[in-house]
Amino acid sequence: MADAVLKIVPLPPSATVTHWGGAAFFLFVIGFIAWLFSAGINWMTDANRLPLSQLVIQGKLEYLSADDVRQGILQLDHLGSFMTQDVDKIQLALEALPWISRASVRKQWPDSIKVFLVEHQPAAIWNQQHLVNTEGAVFRAPAEQVKEKRLAELTGPEGSSREVLAALHEMQPILQLAGFEIATLALNERRAWRAWLTNGVRLELGREARMERLERFIGLYPELEQQGKAIEYVDLRYDTGAAVGWKVVPE
Repeated sequence: MADAVLKIVPLPPSATVTHWGGAAFFLFVIGFIAWLFSAGINWMTDANRLPLSQLVIQGKLEYLSADDVRQGILQLDHLGSFMTQDVDKIQLALEALPWISRASVRKQWPDSIKVFLVEHQPAAIWNQQHLVNTEGAVFRAPAEQVKEKRLAELTGPEGSSREVLAALHEMQPILQLAGFEIATLALNERRAWRAWLTNGVRLELGREARMERLERFIGLYPELEQQGKAIEYVDLRYDTGAAVGWKVVPE
């Protein structure tokens, strides 16, 4: 049997050139796409090309100014371009402002940020420093900003703001019908209630039956007033009646 003979047949020169030419074109296309991608990323992230230059504020603002909102956004470590800026970070920065209850943020092509803001509505002063909104939540805006509103002052243990505000809303209408107004309402650590009226009288209401004791005070007050002396406090922590403390007038 004859030995097999291996023959090497050279390719035509044109076939070799076509192979390398196709490979070179493929590499060129890949490189061009990579360049386009890189150039696009650089263009989108270049704050000089797509800067955030417009701030549109929506919502009724009574306690904050447009500059307050702007400064709240500028507190971010880095304000990116239109394409790269995360609106969630702007939202968190705005909701960190003391007066902001809720914020929503969106971008508008080509260079604008639109923010819609809802401020806290103050209902009372809390622990002489901060404020309570109409939902009973404490927010850390300075109480000095609402002096002209003459809000009632509430005090209580941490976490009790909703309970104390609810008690104020329950007690205040009954007293107002009788011509009184609560200036300060306090809940102490022992869960006992104490109220100061705008006429300077202090009411000791204790831990139980505060509404019943409040009505007892309203019924007793005309008789107390007939005494012709200034009342310092009325202690209603009894089943019936009350103990009265009179102010001492210096001679």
